[in-house]
Amino acid sequence: MTDPLATGRGLSLAPFRATRFCADADTLGRQLSPPYDVISGADRAALVQASPTNVVRLILPEQDEARFGDGDRYAGAKAVLQDWLSRGVLAVDDEAALFVYEMSTPDSVTRGLLGAVELRDPEDGVILPHENTMAGPVSDRLALMSATEANLEPIYLVYDGGGAASELVASVSDLDPTSTANTPDGVGHRLWAITDPAAHAAVAADLAGRRALIADGHHRYATYRQLQADHHGEPGPWDRGLTLLVDTSSYGPQVHPIHRVVALEWNRILELTSAAAEISEPMSVAAAEKSLSQVEGFAVVLAHEDEAVLVSGLSAEIQRQALGAAAGTALGELDITILHRVLVEHVWQLSDTVDNVGYAHSVSEALAEALDTGRTAVLVRPTPVQAVAAVAAAGERMPRKSTLFTPKPASGVVLRRFADQ
Repeated sequence: MTDPLATGRGLSLAPFRATRFCADADTLGRQLSPPYDVISGADRAALVQASPTNVVRLILPEQDEARFGDGDRYAGAKAVLQDWLSRGVLAVDDEAALFVYEMSTPDSVTRGLLGAVELRDPEDGVILPHENTMAGPVSDRLALMSATEANLEPIYLVYDGGGAASELVASVSDLDPTSTANTPDGVGHRLWAITDPAAHAAVAADLAGRRALIADGHHRYATYRQLQADHHGEPGPWDRGLTLLVDTSSYGPQVHPIHRVVALEWNRILELTSAAAEISEPMSVAAAEKSLSQVEGFAVVLAHEDEAVLVSGLSAEIQRQALGAAAGTALGELDITILHRVLVEHVWQLSDTVDNVGYAHSVSEALAEALDTGRTAVLVRPTPVQAVAAVAAAGERMPRKSTLFTPKPASGVVLRRFADQ
């Protein structure tokens, strides 16, 4: 197969006419939201209470939107979007632009380009997924995207940059931003619209020889491609999708683990695990976390209430049996792969489903869920970006919900309606 990078068929990030909130910085900060997949019911209620025009009503429509769509919450989201446009809550830009988007915290600055990325088959090796997806979220996002005829949230791509695109991202520091906002999570947001065709051309030439890794938004990217497939080759705005592209060499995000909550009670999981691995003496969760960071080779922490143990020294023979062809590969060496394929499926004898293996974005969340359900929290280490990239480049997929890149782009900074492209 011809290398698409060698023929200039690498990444393509096009300018687009954006739909944006017409608001000052204070109001905009209350109209933005986190991505749909990290918002709880309580979070959603708080966002709507802070602003009835918060974008969460579009990206996560519930019954309060369903009344606008004859009981269909997706049709309701479309009606709300049209209402906000008619009332001037949202407006469509006159010119197509690429956007420089910055997220800043007291400890870090992440900055990248927002544009419309050309969709590519993973076999092309241009846009590389690294996680498996689930049918439910794709079906949900497809129904919403089809109803609203819009990309309401960006996916998040990272690449090893340098070049014209990175230079453009760095060049805006002394310019007045198009919009600014501060969100309740302590993140500052700044946006610059780049409408210069020469800048667009320079970015296009630079990216044509590059590939990128999906950092966040595997389900949204799968939805982009499904929507494109549903149009049976008919060219249109569904051939591209709203994307944030970040150069990891200049403004790279931080990578965090996503912990697990497993459907086994404490004594049973210890009994099963001890037959295949070394288990430490009980210790505090904090002490176990510290020990986890110092171990070479596979290790996880099992925790319940205030007690935790470090699991390491997993039997090499059991690993070979459970991993099969993945043994010795970049994928098979990851803690998260060994956890799912060796411990969950082989040692603990659980089917690897969302019913048996839940997810938590923090240690406290994992411990609370384990306590509430009588299950066991499994704490893991973050997977290095280089290891994630190696798995993706090999065409392999990590278990779902394996990595958490932060900060995540806020939803509502820009929207991309198909009718305006």
